[in-house]
Amino acid sequence: MSQPGSPAWKPGVLLAIVVSSALAVWALGPIEQNLSYHAFADTRTLFGIPNGLDVLSNLPFLIVGVLGLRACAVAAPDPIRHAWMALFAGVALVSLGSAYYHWSPTNDSLVFDRLPMSAGFMALFVALLGEALDRRLVRWGLVPALLLGMASVVYWAMFDDLRPYLWVQIIPLLTIPVVMLLYRGRLAHGWWLAAALGLYLLAKGAELLDAQVYALSLELFSGHTLKHLLAAAGCYCLVLIQRGRCRPLQPV
Repeated sequence: MSQPGSPAWKPGVLLAIVVSSALAVWALGPIEQNLSYHAFADTRTLFGIPNGLDVLSNLPFLIVGVLGLRACAVAAPDPIRHAWMALFAGVALVSLGSAYYHWSPTNDSLVFDRLPMSAGFMALFVALLGEALDRRLVRWGLVPALLLGMASVVYWAMFDDLRPYLWVQIIPLLTIPVVMLLYRGRLAHGWWLAAALGLYLLAKGAELLDAQVYALSLELFSGHTLKHLLAAAGCYCLVLIQRGRCRPLQPV
């Protein structure tokens, strides 16, 4: 189903990445959710909101999600637009799910954070495949991919095994550089895609250094708060891709 002029081996590379990454993650054995994950560095109450900055820093996701949906709505009709719209809907819903989770961090509330995240990851994966291989992939692949993503969260909630959810997070991150390398001529404004990947990786780094960032900032903000802001900035790069489809990029 590759586009005309595409060497037959290129889709095979993508398929190999999908299969090998799934097998590698599954071979790790069950991965339980470490309950220390819920112990964030900044637990200050702001304006009556517990864990205030970790809650309020989700607002940019809502703004970016709405901007992304608006950019898709005014773009030229295209089957792949549905995948991008699903992505931005997921980004907007992350603002609600993540805020709910950070208000009272538990495994139960974390489900509502991860459900829209998983949908967003899989929507991005399908969008990338559609851009690189064939836009028709979106028509039959988007809904199953979204269901697969959300099923990975349900599986974790039922069996306390993060492996499927881990794969859902990893696969679009692996796909981005491969698609950029193999299909660079087909990606609109690919530099924004690279920027989005870079910002997301920085966000994950900030998440891992939650307490260290909190200390270095003189307790102004934590690594997890910074993670939200960096991840939202990465999502905004994807908004700029959509804007570039219909007119020269303009600042908001």
